[in-house]
Amino acid sequence: MFKNSLIGLSLASLLTICSHAHSATYKIRNLDGGKEEIAAKILKLALSKVEPSVELVQHDEVMTEGRLMQAIEENEIDILWAGAAKDKEERMLTVRIPILKGLLGHRIFIIRKEDKARFESIKTRADLDKFFAGQGTFWGDTKVLQHAKLPTVTTIKYENHFPMLEGGRFDYFPRAVHEPWTEVETHADLNLMVDQTVMLIYPYAMWFFVNKDNQALHDKIYKGFEMAIADGSYDELFFSIPMIKEALENANLADRVVFKLENPYMHPDTPTDRKEFWLNINDL
Repeated sequence: MFKNSLIGLSLASLLTICSHAHSATYKIRNLDGGKEEIAAKILKLALSKVEPSVELVQHDEVMTEGRLMQAIEENEIDILWAGAAKDKEERMLTVRIPILKGLLGHRIFIIRKEDKARFESIKTRADLDKFFAGQGTFWGDTKVLQHAKLPTVTTIKYENHFPMLEGGRFDYFPRAVHEPWTEVETHADLNLMVDQTVMLIYPYAMWFFVNKDNQALHDKIYKGFEMAIADGSYDELFFSIPMIKEALENANLADRVVFKLENPYMHPDTPTDRKEFWLNINDL
């Protein structure tokens, strides 16, 4: 009896040791907002396809994008996610599957409430050209709007956009489909609203990035992400995320006037031919 108990205990211990031996822990950025939590959920899903007991550990520090890239290069964190940009793709390995189905390239506007009727009157590109967009000075998609010759006013700080818009420095703040409602709510003291009539669409992706020398981790994320797309679990997660689900329900995408823009700044290896990677508003 005692011998059998020892055997049982030894087997249990062995299983525990094996379980820990096969678990994988990766360091990621601090999750300082809902959008970061979405990316982390997608990352965990992808990695779990190849490492079922994967764990993600947040860094304590909230870092700027430049600091995050440095943290990757110094192996202080293992994985980050950010919008496509040449400097990032030169300094790190890029997992070329768009994390949010290219949702970052589907832009609807925060506007002043008194301008609602003016935006409802926009039907042509000439109509849109009468309005000024507000963008971050160093944002990757700012160059897309400038390349398209859309009148654009820039500011360095994200938080500046909201009082500048209300104050008339520009006329609309283009935001990814899942972003503007929360931002308007956060700035409820300002006279702002989400426009329901116009949308910009251009190729733009958020990627996962890893250290330039960590090909093995890159391949794990890519393989797991492909598996999650193929078995349907990625779509199941993506469309069930409250921020995205509510945005797609509220955005009225099918009835908007759409202006499609080129994005010549996307890397030539961007998999635009893989239709399963990208959002198609006609399928919603």
